[in-house]
Amino acid sequence: MTKVFVNIGLTLDGYMAPDGMDLAHWSDPTYKQWGAKWGSLMSWILKQQYFRENLMFAQGGETGPVNDALRHTLERTGAAIMGKRMFEQGECSWPQEAPFHCPVYVLTHEQREPWVRPGGTTFHFVDDGPQSALAKARLSAGDRDIRISGGADVIQQYLAMGVIEELEIALAPVLFGSGRRLFENLGEPAAQFRIDTVLNTPDATHLRYVRA
Repeated sequence: MTKVFVNIGLTLDGYMAPDGMDLAHWSDPTYKQWGAKWGSLMSWILKQQYFRENLMFAQGGETGPVNDALRHTLERTGAAIMGKRMFEQGECSWPQEAPFHCPVYVLTHEQREPWVRPGGTTFHFVDDGPQSALAKARLSAGDRDIRISGGADVIQQYLAMGVIEELEIALAPVLFGSGRRLFENLGEPAAQFRIDTVLNTPDATHLRYVRA
């Protein structure tokens, strides 16, 4: 049965993205040092062989349990959902063959024709809300799962809807102090989760939670 899950990196103080990491300053990673902060948050994934080869920016890299878990996450995904901000940032930085290799539903208030990329990724733009995007993703995913990719506000919407069944969080030993927090605006009652697995590395603690 198709599951809805989240897979993200997170700082110790709960931020998914640093202050200043926006489209207006995308070409200037020194602005508020967002580039260095983002690099410290995601240093673990930049070392993994599967990630490096999937984005086609380098050969080689680390193998092992983290690399295997990353491969499993990407291979289990039959459809993805993301917000307009995340899409726009990726649109100007992803390689031509975008790394999703599945249908991606972008939450937006604007109408736009689907954007087909090489390698099996097609971006569909949904302007009638998160429930509609989820319904479309379920049809596309088949017997695979749906990844809620981000950003934080999109994940919050789906947490509030009570549809997220698993959280995969790479908790990095860094502090941002400001930026976009993951667990805000959730309301009551909040979904409850239990710890399923923990994988410790020097760069991040990889936590997997499932609905209690």
